[in-house]
This record gives sequence, C-alpha cells and structure tokens, in this order.
Amino acid sequence: MTERTTPGATPPTRDKGFDLAALLAERGGERYELHTAYLNHQLPRMLRTIGFDKVYERAEGAYFWDAEGNDYLDMLAGFGVMGLGRHHPVVRKALHDVLDASLADLTRFDCQPLPGLLAEKLLTHSPHLDRVFFGNSGTEAVETALKFARYATGKPRILYCSHAFHGLTTGSLSVNGEDGFRDGFAPLLPDTAIEMGDLDALERELRRGDVAGFVVEPIQGKGVYATPPGFLRAAQELLRRHKALLIVDEVQTGLGRTGDFYAYQHEEGVEPDLVCVAKALSGGYVPVGATLGKDWIFKKVYSSMDRVLVHSASFGSNAQAMAAGLAVLSVIEDEQIVANARATGDLLRSRLAALVDRYELLSEVRGRGLMIGIEFGRPTSIGLRSRWAMLQKARKGLFAQMVVVPLLQRHRILTQVSGDHLEVIKLIPPLTIGEREVDRFVTAFTAVMDDAHGGGGLMWDFGRTLVKQAITNR
Repeated sequence: MTERTTPGATPPTRDKGFDLAALLAERGGERYELHTAYLNHQLPRMLRTIGFDKVYERAEGAYFWDAEGNDYLDMLAGFGVMGLGRHHPVVRKALHDVLDASLADLTRFDCQPLPGLLAEKLLTHSPHLDRVFFGNSGTEAVETALKFARYATGKPRILYCSHAFHGLTTGSLSVNGEDGFRDGFAPLLPDTAIEMGDLDALERELRRGDVAGFVVEPIQGKGVYATPPGFLRAAQELLRRHKALLIVDEVQTGLGRTGDFYAYQHEEGVEPDLVCVAKALSGGYVPVGATLGKDWIFKKVYSSMDRVLVHSASFGSNAQAMAAGLAVLSVIEDEQIVANARATGDLLRSRLAALVDRYELLSEVRGRGLMIGIEFGRPTSIGLRSRWAMLQKARKGLFAQMVVVPLLQRHRILTQVSGDHLEVIKLIPPLTIGEREVDRFVTAFTAVMDDAHGGGGLMWDFGRTLVKQAITNR
C-alpha cells in the first residue's frame, strides 16, 4: 500500500516497479500544488488570477475534456506545436512502431536511416535548400542558423526586426525584439534591430560590412504582423549584394500554418539561405527542431573531418523525433492539411472581419491561413471610451485578456493574447479544424463582444479585477 504525501514532504515509498497510470491516479490531483512547490511558481498563480486553473483530463484533435465530460475547443494548439491536433492516430502509431523496433539509436558513430529519410522528405517541400540539421526545439534551430551564418560569411552581426520573437536561449534572445524578454540577461550578442519593412534601415546596416545575416519571421507571432508585400524579396536582393544571408524563421508559421507549406512562399521569388522549423514537426509528442540550408553553407561549416562535430546536439536526430516528423509530413500530404488551413482560415478570417463594422471595440482582423490576429482599439462612444481608458491606464493589453477569459469560462474555448502589452488575440488552432469549429468560435466571440458593448457589465467587472491585479504587480 503506497502512502500519499504533499509537495515538500519526502516522496512516498512505492511498491517495486513503476506504474505511470497508478502514479497519475494517485497524485494527478496535486498538479497545481506540485508546480507551485517545484517549478515556476508564478504559473499557477497567474492561471488562478485569470480563472484558467482548469483540470483537463484528456484531449483529442482540437478538443480537451474535463472530469465532468465538458469539451473545450483549442484555438491555441500549444502555441502552434499541435498543428495536427492532439494524439493524431498516424503519429501515435509511428511512435509505437519506432519504440517496438528497438533501434540502435543515438550511438553517435553510425548513420541511422530515419534522419536521412526525414531530411529528404522535408527538403521536397523546401525548394532551393539542400541540407538539414536536426536539433530539439525552435530556439535551437535559430541558434544553429545564427552560428552557420556567422561562420559561413565570416561576419559577426545579425539583423532582426523590432518586436520579433526567435527564442529565449542567449543567442536567439539576442535577436528577440521584445525588451521584456531581454531585460536582466545582458550582455547579449551585438545584434541590431530594424523596423519590419524598413529597407533603408536594412541597407544602412548592411553598408557597415559586418552583417552575417538578417533573421525574419514572415508573420510575426507577437501581434500577427506580416511583412509588407515585396519586403522579403527586396531584402534578399540587398543581402546578396552585401554577401549576407537571409534567415527565415518558420518555427510557428511553417508546415502549412499560413496556407502554404512555408509562409515565405506567399511572396514570389524568395529563396532563403537558411530556414528554421520546429513546433508542428513534432506531432505534439517529441521535441524537434530543424535548420534547413544551402549546400555551400553546410559544407563550409563542416569543412573537414576535424570539424565533423563542430555543431551537434546530444538528442538531435533521435529515432522518436524522426519518426514523428515523418508521420507529420505524411499526414500533411495525405489529408491535404495545407489546403484545409488555407480554406478554413479564409472562412474564419472573413467571418470575423465582417464583425469589425458591428463592434466599435474591434479594430482589425488580419493574418493568413490559420494564423489570425484579432486586434481591439479605442471605442468612440463615451461610456465605452471611459472604461477602455481605465484599462489602458492600468496596463495595455487588459481588454484582450478580458475577452480571452469569458471565451474559456463561458464558452469553453481556449485562446490567449498575442503578447505582453498588446490588445491582440492570436488564433493558431490545429490545422485540422473545419466549419464546425469556425461556427463555434464565431458564435462565442460574437456573444462576448455583445456583452462588452452592452450594459450587463460582467466583463467590465472582471476588468476591474484585472486592473487591481495590474496595479498590485507594479
């Protein structure tokens, strides 16, 4: 008989052997207490403050279920990781199969077939790119690109866009355009931000002669801002003129998210030197990142047998991640995931855009495919304007959070704000959703907007709670 304990106490003595199901049955209810005691203690505090401290029991596709059997629509997809939804049967089978195969994985001194097969498959969707390095995450994919660009060009500096997000390890943090993430972690690498779309600034920095490359998201995750039409192609021409590289970060936008396999493919003539992918390639199971690049870059980095391990990753190319990636690409092709993302995204975006003239608090709906930003703005009527001003004075971004909370609590739809101090909700649902999920979201969003513009005051009562919390945290 095992004994129950509480976080902070000595773990119980268990019967011989490990039983995961029994462990979860015994202690799964302590999830928030365990996080408070041993992990990031601010996470459970934040979740309780905004009423997100739910207990989800299981998940499948685009849905979660709680212990009472209530379903929740997932419009967040684990920040894009769950591109195929949760527990896709093809990916599950691939992982069972690879475990059952008992492969001689990660010997470090052989060449297993799965990494080569996944690289080959990924490159069929990636014209003008020739080789792949597999790591474990999006930030590692970016770190790889930064290192390869510096070594291949012999130059030290990377340019990036204001408000960009490329990861949180020290190198990728150096090209992160949000001060809130960078504060307190200096000194970082000597990289330089420019405003997205500012070709003059790009050329000015390139003329200094020390720029290895320019890393850019075709659509920024923070705020869902797309690069202006023609910008990527013009930037590419400037970079080539100055012998610098175009690095495209497709960690969130890649693998069909925007209605093309890569988001940069929306602009004709763009041929990046390095491309970073991750998130959806995992199938939601095994962390994986990939940096794709031109042959000459890889051959310069790995220029001799002495340099064979000059850049590597202990868990990179592991069999489980490779099997998941191969299964994901198979599903993307077989189930026409890219076409579904384009069609369903167009439907959702058009139906939401039709509400802009109806609600004065709704400013803009933008994005591509199933990456959609809903932005709120200052209303015109006196009553709403005074309430809006109350929130803005306390902390920008509170109104968007006011919308997110009732979407979950009243309508069981999970969304989140697009970034700190932004009045933008980002929708990045599983790429498998269809008209049923569009109907559910638009109906719920319309009800929340009706409440925000009406006299009921439920949302605004919660807004006052957020204001108090924001003032307390100052």
